[in-house]
Amino acid sequence: MTAKTRRPSRSKAAAPAAATVPAQAPEAGFAYSRAQFADLVEQTLEIAKSLGASDAGVEVSEGSGLSVSVRKGRLENVERNRDKAVGVTVYLGQRRGNASTSDFSPQALRQTVQAAYDIARFTAEDPAAGLPEAEDLALGEAAECRLDLFHPWQVEAEAAAEMALRCEAAALGVDRRITNSDGAGVSAQQSHFFAGNSRGFRGGYASSRHSMSVSPIAGRGAQMQRDSWYSSARDVADLASPEAVGRYAAERALSRLKGRKIATGEVPVLFESTVAAGLLGAYVQATSGGALYRRTTFLADSLGQQVFPDHIDIHEDPHLLKGKGSAPFDDEGVRTRARQVVEAGVTQGYFLSSYSARKLGMKTTGHAGGAQNLRLSSRLTQAGDSLDEMIRKLGRGLFVIELMGQGVNYVTGDYSRGAAGFWVENGRIAYPVEEITIAGNLRDMLRGIVAVGADEYASGSRTIGSVLIDRMMVAGH
Repeated sequence: MTAKTRRPSRSKAAAPAAATVPAQAPEAGFAYSRAQFADLVEQTLEIAKSLGASDAGVEVSEGSGLSVSVRKGRLENVERNRDKAVGVTVYLGQRRGNASTSDFSPQALRQTVQAAYDIARFTAEDPAAGLPEAEDLALGEAAECRLDLFHPWQVEAEAAAEMALRCEAAALGVDRRITNSDGAGVSAQQSHFFAGNSRGFRGGYASSRHSMSVSPIAGRGAQMQRDSWYSSARDVADLASPEAVGRYAAERALSRLKGRKIATGEVPVLFESTVAAGLLGAYVQATSGGALYRRTTFLADSLGQQVFPDHIDIHEDPHLLKGKGSAPFDDEGVRTRARQVVEAGVTQGYFLSSYSARKLGMKTTGHAGGAQNLRLSSRLTQAGDSLDEMIRKLGRGLFVIELMGQGVNYVTGDYSRGAAGFWVENGRIAYPVEEITIAGNLRDMLRGIVAVGADEYASGSRTIGSVLIDRMMVAGH
């Protein structure tokens, strides 16, 4: 067993996403209050102004947490983290400099601003550089966060370890064929930040994210199979029970025993909802600002174009209560809005920061920091389209539950990934398969979606059901 305390890197304490921090916040487990952070922001902006900066932006953040891991009934690690940071960006016209520090003293703030200022002085001008336009910023009430995303969990290490042990024990107790474990873990994390810039934006909020996971191993020798499962939520009350997580992880591992290879061929492929979330993530990456202005995406110039079949919609709602991707404003302070990203298969909007928007001659969409609570749905989906029904729709083909490797070329859309799952015959699972590769092109894959299940699963900020694609190449033996 090891126990340690660490300080993470000097990057942001955590992704912004939660309810407003009280003026005095000691009960949340933080060392600093919102009021103290606001004062640090004002001090730093004043220093930047005194040096002659034409514009400046500042973010102050703090995070803390506990992570516990166990394996085979014994405590392995107890890790506590606490970090804090000030990040400052200085503009001299269209020249930009950035610097950060974990020291909140007045001297350190001045040195950090000076460093950012000096970087800007010797940086080439960039016509797209600059703070967001004032009209796009979340000002006043728009900057307040009432999204119910801060639920601190002041759990002791002993209690967290007990939960992890229960989770692993539940997995090991499902079947005698569960012979080993890669361990179980429980994590409780929270953070808060406050940001401001010289164009009037001020805002900040606190966030929390807690999780539990386990990875049981089934079988022996060369026939061993491992799988895992987890539960993650802003509020610990929304986590699945340790026993439910453990049992489901064990059932997944057991289902993969005696896996076979299959013959190479072109067949329909059904992606489990957890895996299908990666397809949605690929679409976001291909329609994000950096890839678009660099022309390193197969979906360049796709705005207003048919990318999915006409029964597919993608909706984005940054203001879902307790949503993992919820935020009143993005990382630049630009206010967020609900919108239809894809309607009837047609791309309605990209994912742009103010910088990438300027490079493209467009307006920011409030996506500095990424997408916010996306949901892909099909107009053909019925309430009864469970996973079993989706497997029946598959008929004969491959049901994928795990993908391996990074074989995606976003310039061409070429897609090739190692996979594992099940072979399906006559709408029923016939046997598990392993050591196979699935290949295609993302453009064809997205257009080839024939059905989306009602078995929706929220993976981070993406919600999607199982996805059936009409045809892909499957390479076996």
